[in-house]
Amino acid sequence: MNRGLLRFSAAAAVALAAATSACAPVQQYNGFRPDRNNVEIPDPQVGVDTRDTVMQRFGSPSTTAVFDQTAWYYVSATQERVAFYAPRITERRVMVVRFDGDTVTGVEKYGLERGRLIAYDDHVTPTRGRELGILEQLLGNVGAGSPIRPEEEGGRPGRN
Repeated sequence: MNRGLLRFSAAAAVALAAATSACAPVQQYNGFRPDRNNVEIPDPQVGVDTRDTVMQRFGSPSTTAVFDQTAWYYVSATQERVAFYAPRITERRVMVVRFDGDTVTGVEKYGLERGRLIAYDDHVTPTRGRELGILEQLLGNVGAGSPIRPEEEGGRPGRN
């Protein structure tokens, strides 16, 4: 009896360990990572760095300003997912590098606290019109067409 209880306890412990390890959060990194290979890259220096040095150090930007090319945006995000739940963003970094001509005039950094939640509406706008029942859909064209008429005076083919 002791051996059976010991085996049951061991099996329960293994099952519990497997179940809790399956629920460990999985992290996913997206976008620009300034700490590649665990080496922190220094920020661009105002008045010293140019577009070329920023491009060499950080690579191409995630996005640029729409109307004028005076700002480059480097965006990164870390998402965490636990089991089957929807992922949530745990960290977000945005670095904005502003230029005047080719030289850097400003560097700004933003985090997750500056983000805004946008509620997307996934409802569909209904189109109003005549809603037909099943019988109306099946029999709707019965009698709706014009009747078959004999051809105009002059007769039909095969008749005189």
